[in-house]
Amino acid sequence: MHEEARTYQRQGFGATLEPKAPYGLLIIDFVNGFANPEVFGGGNITEAIANTGPLLATARAQGWPVAHSRIVFADDDSDHNIFTLKVPGMLGLKEDSHDSAIVPQLAPRAGELVVRKTVPSAFFGTSLAAWLTQRGVRTLLVAGCVTSGCVRASVVDAMSLGFRPLVLSDCVGDRAIGPHHANLFDMAQKYATVMPRDEALAMLARAA
Repeated sequence: MHEEARTYQRQGFGATLEPKAPYGLLIIDFVNGFANPEVFGGGNITEAIANTGPLLATARAQGWPVAHSRIVFADDDSDHNIFTLKVPGMLGLKEDSHDSAIVPQLAPRAGELVVRKTVPSAFFGTSLAAWLTQRGVRTLLVAGCVTSGCVRASVVDAMSLGFRPLVLSDCVGDRAIGPHHANLFDMAQKYATVMPRDEALAMLARAA
């Protein structure tokens, strides 16, 4: 065990957070721009998108509520904010832009919520929490990108709002692998259960 992990353990972090049904799935910002290394992508995002396909299929087969998020700014940039001051290129993500569209292999189906946001968290200023609560969700499976940004922000808000986040470690990606691993570790210590997709789905199947 690394010294950092021993410090967290000694201070009481990393307690078990058991998933509780009903379950829901949130897929964060798997859009064309984040799948493209020439725009906002890179790292392990392509692999995470591929791994999310079977996860989404399972969620649909099980009848879980499914929500997707996109970053979408007004065509006239009237909703620009501090996020866009830090990352000006985000203003290129408009409603009808190719880069803001969800990747075809994970395209939403009728009845699945699509959250449009202008900040990292899929919960901040959106109807997501109310939508999940109305459907009785207690444990929220999380896939998407990037691990160190919008995924982490959404997981922290999910936990703060009373949901039990379950982050699928091979279904989240980042343009840089160092921040990806660091944030998986941190979320596992403070905010969420973190495990690979197949291990998580097997655990949920056993609990059914």
